[in-house]
Amino acid sequence: MSEPGGNLISGVTGFIGQRLWQTLQNTGKPSIALVRRPLQQGCFVVADLCDNVALENACSEVSAVFHCAGYAHAFSSLANSDAEKHWRINFEGTRNLVEAAGRAGVKRFVFLSSVKAMAEPGESCADEDFPGEPETAYGQSKRAAERAVIEAGTRYGMHVVNLRLAMVYGAGGHGNLERMGRLVRKGIFPPLPETGNRRSLVHVDDVVAAILAVEADTRTAGKTYIICGPEAPSGRQLFTGMCEAVGVKHYAWSFPASFFRQLGEVGECFGKLLGRRLPINKEIVQRLLDSACYDGSRIQADIGWRPVVHLKDGLQEMLRR
Repeated sequence: MSEPGGNLISGVTGFIGQRLWQTLQNTGKPSIALVRRPLQQGCFVVADLCDNVALENACSEVSAVFHCAGYAHAFSSLANSDAEKHWRINFEGTRNLVEAAGRAGVKRFVFLSSVKAMAEPGESCADEDFPGEPETAYGQSKRAAERAVIEAGTRYGMHVVNLRLAMVYGAGGHGNLERMGRLVRKGIFPPLPETGNRRSLVHVDDVVAAILAVEADTRTAGKTYIICGPEAPSGRQLFTGMCEAVGVKHYAWSFPASFFRQLGEVGECFGKLLGRRLPINKEIVQRLLDSACYDGSRIQADIGWRPVVHLKDGLQEMLRR
């Protein structure tokens, strides 16, 4: 176990949790990983998010919990089982852990949520007060988890913070942006049109910095913050930036937006017939061509924190050879 006053981190085998774990290890801060199966090395405790007794025991010797674990598939589900997993892992698991932390006397709890816990912003650039509720099972589970975190913080007098992350990218990630980058490197990703859309994203190093900043600053207690990068590029700008990062020629021409939207419709139809999601579908196309812009200025106004990894540097780190 960690010594009293250390950190407990869930999701250390995931993209963000692993980067946070490595950062804390490098700084010498005592930390323990909350895992479902034993690790080959490092300090860890085995506990499932549905096991309240094990979770309370895991929290008994730490002062801060960083909850990075979750079921991260954010697309609309083709199966009811996906919706059930979202609710069980993202909501019930978070509720169980924050309640266990409160009972154990943990002082600080940081939960990694998502901008998908909000209504879709359309052409607006949404801040934390943007009205409406999320439409997807993923977003609904994250929104419910946020409420559980704030409620537990109030009841137990615990410093709790929700971080709504924009799309996170960086080396070691396995998301759509990383898959797109691999195709760009091979020279087989079709040139995107410039639609003027804005897509917020954030580099994983900025996410880790934000986690540590809100945990350390008492002014963030009970707050929910959007965490996004300093730029909100269009799909075309992302494509061009990736081409430059990997040294691939990018062309002035592009396929029209209608081509991609029709391709997405075809992929959607075949996906329903096959009972599985194909690499190209309506939602993928929407993410390439439509806006999803978020305003992350509130955390800067409250504590002075701001992201520092710009798109060019972030893409180079993600696609480094």
